[in-house]
Amino acid sequence: MQNIFIDESCHLEHDNIPIMCIGYIKVPQNQYAQLKECFEALKLEYHTPMELKWNKFSNSRLPFYKALVDYFFNNPLEFRCILVKYKDRLNHSDYNSGSHDNFYYKLIYFLLKTNPSEEQYRVYLDIKDTRGKEKLNKINEVFTQYYKGESPFTHLQHIRSHDNVFIQLADFFIGAITYKTRMKSNPELNHAGRIEFIEYLEGASGFSLDEGTVPWETKFNVFDHQPKKSE
Repeated sequence: MQNIFIDESCHLEHDNIPIMCIGYIKVPQNQYAQLKECFEALKLEYHTPMELKWNKFSNSRLPFYKALVDYFFNNPLEFRCILVKYKDRLNHSDYNSGSHDNFYYKLIYFLLKTNPSEEQYRVYLDIKDTRGKEKLNKINEVFTQYYKGESPFTHLQHIRSHDNVFIQLADFFIGAITYKTRMKSNPELNHAGRIEFIEYLEGASGFSLDEGTVPWETKFNVFDHQPKKSE
């Protein structure tokens, strides 16, 4: 059994941000308690009791952030995300039945379906709006149809990010990826601490965060999705 904790960034359709990203941290169920305890121990060691969030990045906590990268790569955790560039190119009318929500469900589907079906998964998503139950029902419906009633995703649930450290870690990695991607088009994004963290994460992963990874990468996988230009 595996636990999958999903977070997303810049997922709204009309937020004037040209990219979006959705990703997860995968945690083995039989090591969940131990891995959570190690994470909490790091927070205590670095005197960081509050929720980990990219939009609350603090230069004074840079050593803690780097320690989290080391923690991730030294433990049986996996990260995968889909980075959508050029969000304004998305053609919902032709490909998503006219709905940005349908595109969101597709992202969840493609994010998760790469997992081997012989395992079972409990999936937890960060609550983003009041339509959580509707979204969960739709995602469950999609997988039930795809797996002909035998979906390996046996449990789908919304939880709040402040209640789970692994959703927080997903948020932080996704935040770094979207920040690095936006830097190319926005020279004002030159926060020295964030850039130092991004370079540290790139060094540990071996990949440039804004370029995607090789498809078969399992530890730290970034799928770079670029919608086709309209003709």
